[in-house]
Amino acid sequence: MKLTDLNRHGEIGANCIFLQLGSFNILIDSGLNPKKLGYDALPDFGPIENIDLDFIVLTHCHLDHLGSLPIVTAHNPKAPVITTAPNVTLAPRMLRNSINVMKRQREEHGIAEYPLFLHRDIAQLTQQLTIQRFERGEVYRKGKEQIEVILHPAGHVAGAAAVELIYQNRRIVFSGDVLFDAQRTLPGAHLPKGAIDTLILETTRGAKGRESGKTRASEVDRLIDQIGRILERGGSCLIPVFALGRMQELFKILYEARSFGRLPKCPIHAAGLGMAICEYFDKIRKQTQLIDFDIKILEKMDVRAIDLNMRPGRDLPRKGIYLVSSGMMVEHTPSYKIAASLLPHPNNGLCFVGYCDPDSPGGQLLENRDEASFFFDALDYLAPLRASIDQYDLSGHADRDELLEYAEQSEARAIVLTHGDQNARDWFYRELKRHLPDTKILDPKPLEAYEI
Repeated sequence: MKLTDLNRHGEIGANCIFLQLGSFNILIDSGLNPKKLGYDALPDFGPIENIDLDFIVLTHCHLDHLGSLPIVTAHNPKAPVITTAPNVTLAPRMLRNSINVMKRQREEHGIAEYPLFLHRDIAQLTQQLTIQRFERGEVYRKGKEQIEVILHPAGHVAGAAAVELIYQNRRIVFSGDVLFDAQRTLPGAHLPKGAIDTLILETTRGAKGRESGKTRASEVDRLIDQIGRILERGGSCLIPVFALGRMQELFKILYEARSFGRLPKCPIHAAGLGMAICEYFDKIRKQTQLIDFDIKILEKMDVRAIDLNMRPGRDLPRKGIYLVSSGMMVEHTPSYKIAASLLPHPNNGLCFVGYCDPDSPGGQLLENRDEASFFFDALDYLAPLRASIDQYDLSGHADRDELLEYAEQSEARAIVLTHGDQNARDWFYRELKRHLPDTKILDPKPLEAYEI
């Protein structure tokens, strides 16, 4: 087996792994790097430029795994894109939104190559999407060779899959992005058990373990308590969320908290892509029963649209809970604009519910939350920091100890590290070497081909 990581910058970015098994040419995911712009955000497709892919697997629809897939399928129009039913529904919608974002960035940053793909490319990809049910193997043949593909529930987000490939009695498993804990909208991961020949393992949370005594349930309790305190003091609560997955889970958390009398009734404001995704989640629930989200709860909670024509520093005219993207408070998004109005006023509060990249505005705000002010560069506004700022561990990724335990039980002959910053990969490398001394541990360099 030969493996090449096409994510040109390594770490967490444009996730894309090229695998050669016998005569089979396989691509797992094709994303965009959220921290880069233009062609630099793409995987480096040089190693597959003159190769016909036999099939592509899409693990899930976050853009760091999906965002450049229309470029690949435009050059491989006969290759099936194997994925789950929820992803077939979600992928075109996520990509259409990505085109709109790239068009805006073209104007803001003068990036001539944007958008990197067009709506006709999404239409082409849609024709190639091939639904495969969880835990049900499908055999693909090429000449006298065959390979079996099995998708396993990976938790993380609706439709997320781990990928098992069986070739000549060898088991190769891609963990994909994994969450073992159940969320309000979907069950936790159920990854393949037993001996594995090669395990390609995500390392997202390797740099830091979960604090002792903290669980997902206890973090939800802390969040609800803090939202209640903010509302009691007459303030508004901003919760920045990812549009796909986290917004829908937070809606359910808020709905249940109200139902049990843990939160008072108040307006809930939301906007953007996440609201459209709510409708898709409801459709997926009705079609597949793979997720648990009934859009009727939005009507029951009186969820209202947001007017984003607000001035930085002037308090929000309508009090309540603001559930908006982006989760990292990226510039020009609703959460960024609302934060500039909310932070100068001490009754208000801001609650982050997941990971924030240190280079993102959200990450920078968390790093400097004890300072007197924060500069909103895109708004040219220096905001006094008077509102409360807190963070809660509702990550969509498994704890490092859970992944280490899974890797140990696999007794894999080789483990390949992926999807993690370098310090996270280093922790996994050290621990896996200690726990599995006879296993080959590989932290691949971008664009280098490895025989495994």
